[in-house]
Amino acid sequence: MTAKGRAGGAEALAENGAPVRGGEAARSKAAARAPAPSLRNRAYEEIKRRIITLDYAPGEHLNEAAISEALGIGRTPVHQALDRLMLEGMIDIIPRKGVIVRPISLDEHLQLTQVRLINEPYCASLAAERAERQEIDAMRALLDRAHSRMEARDVGGMMDLDRDFHASISRAARNRVLADLLLSLHERSLRFWFISLSDAHHHKRVQREHEAVYRAIRDRDPDRAADAARRHIESSRDNIMKSI
Repeated sequence: MTAKGRAGGAEALAENGAPVRGGEAARSKAAARAPAPSLRNRAYEEIKRRIITLDYAPGEHLNEAAISEALGIGRTPVHQALDRLMLEGMIDIIPRKGVIVRPISLDEHLQLTQVRLINEPYCASLAAERAERQEIDAMRALLDRAHSRMEARDVGGMMDLDRDFHASISRAARNRVLADLLLSLHERSLRFWFISLSDAHHHKRVQREHEAVYRAIRDRDPDRAADAARRHIESSRDNIMKSI
């Protein structure tokens, strides 16, 4: 058989009737079996949200089938989401025990705080030097939006804005490695932030501290920005230690 004949024999037909070569056909079948990225992401974001907001309580056993039914999503994307959350330190998967929401640990919080204190003030100082005008305006807009969330006692909304404000500083610092590190630290800190922001007095204090960081960045004062970021992290640490 000629090379052309062998190639023709390896061909399959696509849905539209066009020939698809063997390797392409195998990839198409694999893609059809894999869950859509949107489903994986939806499962991940929803389970993570329920862990952060304590709907799934620390130490609670999670049932993959029950989660799949509750979310209206198949078992495969739920399973993949749980694997990702395990890697991020939000759940533990224990043989013969199953999936357990990782308990809230004061030691973990203190360790996260120690690493934040080393890196985040430096990030704020870089943002004071490098932030563009539109990035500074975006920080201001986030702070302005926080007022309505505080009045509504929307703890989840305040937590989201808190995360977005810190992310805006990381972007303005123009250091991808530092931004990735802080993103990981912030994501692991979200449960602690949710607990601390449930205290009405503390979320007003957080707003004042964010304002101080913002003003230092706006004024292009790296030392003041670093100091304001440091005081904010220490204040959050102290409040969380009283709350858990």
